[in-house]
Formats: sequence, structure tokens, C-alpha cells
Amino acid sequence: MDPRDSGIFRQSSVVGYSDALSAITEDMSLKERSDLIMLDRALHEHWGLGQNVILNWCSEGDGLSLIVIPHYGVAEYSSRDGEPLGMGSGDVPRPKQDFFQALLSSRRCLTPAQLHKVGRLLGVEPTHVTLREPLKNTAPQIEIIEKMVKRYSISYVPNRGVCLFDIVGFSLLTPFEQMMQLNSLSYSLNSAQSRLLTKRIGVDFSRTTTGDGFYIWNRDLSLDGNVNLYHFMQLVLADNAIAHKKTRRNGVPRLRACFHVGSSYEFQQAEGLNPTLYNYIVGDVTVDLARMIERAMPGQVFVGEFRAGMLTAESDGGEMAVVDSIDFVDLATRKVEQLAGIELSGERVDAIRSYLTGSKLTSGEFSVRRITINDKHGISRRVYNAKVNIYRHSAEPILLGIEDRALESTGVALSGGDAVAPAPALLPLPA
Repeated sequence: MDPRDSGIFRQSSVVGYSDALSAITEDMSLKERSDLIMLDRALHEHWGLGQNVILNWCSEGDGLSLIVIPHYGVAEYSSRDGEPLGMGSGDVPRPKQDFFQALLSSRRCLTPAQLHKVGRLLGVEPTHVTLREPLKNTAPQIEIIEKMVKRYSISYVPNRGVCLFDIVGFSLLTPFEQMMQLNSLSYSLNSAQSRLLTKRIGVDFSRTTTGDGFYIWNRDLSLDGNVNLYHFMQLVLADNAIAHKKTRRNGVPRLRACFHVGSSYEFQQAEGLNPTLYNYIVGDVTVDLARMIERAMPGQVFVGEFRAGMLTAESDGGEMAVVDSIDFVDLATRKVEQLAGIELSGERVDAIRSYLTGSKLTSGEFSVRRITINDKHGISRRVYNAKVNIYRHSAEPILLGIEDRALESTGVALSGGDAVAPAPALLPLPA
């Protein structure tokens, strides 16, 4: 039986996901693939239609052992004060929240000793799944089981880049206009991703709707993955701006956008009797973005203030680079040559000018202005105002974002001179 007959392949809604899993299993024997199908059915049964979460696994004996807890267990078991579990476990201290974050942010495959220690800390007996033959523990076999287990689990990502697109005045539109504008924005998202693929820029974006816009993130958590996401945001806004100029009706939205890096929890949404292969995120990064976008003006682009560690390659063995908001935008600008020859609405892009705005200094350099915004709960956040100018070969330039001088009338708290950056240069794209 082909592994794609298993639920993990049958329910795939993400382009390329089943192909990736098929590539992993390509050199496996029929018996190995049959065991994976049986394992997926066992995982599905222990998942219990979303009642439980599968935290960890290990190869043990004639199969593998799992740590399975109720879906509310992560909140129930975790505590910042280390109180006892209070679930028939005596005086075993309750693991703290960072213990779960460490479990959920690393590989789920543990050694038997590690898995049984986790079970003791949680007061949970490991669940054993017997297979027709013991696991060979080859790299492809471990990799595919990792993917299968994570499908029935939750993941914690300490630093993830996310962008938010918001349709201005969405609630004031008629239902028909809302439908048209969401469809237009969705097309711009698809169009931008398609253009990146033509440049062989690896993209693995996921999205979820906010009702009047979309959160977008890259499943690639590396520094390059986040840079690609930033370029993706620019292309979406450019495509939308071109469409806005071409229409006389209210079918194309006016957008505002934010980009930020922060922590999030990722999970698969249960639909019917199966978990989907669409992933969803919630966490500090989505909350921060939602509060930022409330204070953004129509057409404005905010970049949140962050300082985060990002892998320089999409692998556990990659080196970690620590970058802040200013470093990140500067890097994204310097890597703009990736977009060489890209076309927008049939027009070749000649140059891209991207920068965080501020005041011009007597030296010819520019300060990068930090903006303090207060949300409806009275919580302050710091952001930067971003400008992106895209110059096309035979058409007028596309000017995204708002100018620094327009910020004076917004009522937000401004603080200039927090950092100094080189004068924003016009970066030509190589032929």
C-alpha cells in the first residue's frame, strides 16, 4: 500500500507537502511504508479528534513509545510557580512553563531515558505502540515520524517572522464589496508568491484570515526565510497598489501592513474527524501585530521593534545570528538582488529602495525614527515606519508606505535619532 493512502497524505491541503513526504519514503521497503500507515492510524486514535496532544516519542522495543496528554494539559500541567500537579501524582512539582516551551520548540524524538523522565515529571505513563517490525531508526524514518507526530501536537517557536495585511474600512463595506476585496487581496498574495517562485526563491508560506485581512508567515524559520517573507510583503503591497490604480470600482482594498518577529504557538486545526495540514499560529507576535495595525494609517507599513536570534540556515545545525529591526531591514535591502528581473503587471523592476524613515542629518545620513504607540489597553509598543519605492522600467514608480513628515499629525509619540543609518540608496537590480 502506498503511504499516500494514509490519512496524513489523504488530508493534505498544502501544495507540495505530500510530495515531500513521498520523497522521504521513496527508498523505504513496502513493509516499512505499511508500518508508517499503521502508525499514523495509531497516532490518530490517540489524538482522539483533538482531545489529546502527542508531545514526544522514542523508538523502544517492538515499536515506539509516546507521551500523550489531554489538550488542556499544557496549561494544566505548566505553572510559573511550580505548584504540585494535584492529579494523583503526590508531591511531584509541576513543571514550569519554560519546560513545555523547551519540549515544544525542539525535536520530538527523545531517547527512552529522556522520554520516561518527561513522563515522570508530567505524572503520565508513556503509551506504547507496537509495530509489525521494530524501527530501523534511519534518518528518513525518524524524519517522517517527526512530521507525523507534530501533526497531532503543538509547536512553540520563540522567534518567527509574521506579516499582517489589513483592509482599511472593511467593516463599512457591503458584504459583496467585502467579498471582492478579500478575493483581490488573496490574489495579490498568490501573485506575489508565484513571482518569488519564478526567481527560485524558496517559499513555504502559510496564512490565516483575521476577517478583514491575513496573517502570513513562512514555515522556514531561518533568517533567509524571514527576509523572503519581508520581500513577499513588499510584492503583495506593490501588486495591490497597481490593481488599485487600474480599477474604478470598490473591488480592490486599500491596505496597511505590519511586519514583526516574536514568539508563537503553532497547531493543526481539527476539521471534522481529521487534523488538517493547514497550520495556525497564536502568540505574542500575533497580539503585537494586531495592536500595531490599529494605530497604522491607511497605506502605512510598520516594522515592529525586535531583537531575535535566527538560524542562518533552515536546519537544527545552522549558526544563530542575532538581528534587530534595523539590521534586518538593512539585510533585506542588501539582498534585494534576489528579485533581479522580477515583473509586476508585465513591467520589469529596475530598482528597489527600501528603508526605515527618519530625519535627515547634516552629515547626509538619516536617523531612524522610533515610534511609540499605545494600544487600547494602555500598553506601549515601539515600531518603525517603513518606506518601499519600486521603480519599474517603463512605468511610474510604486511608492509604498508614508513619508516621515506625515507622522507628525498622527498623534503617536515620536522619538528621533534613536539610531543612525546610511542614506537610503537606490539599489539597482542587476540585469
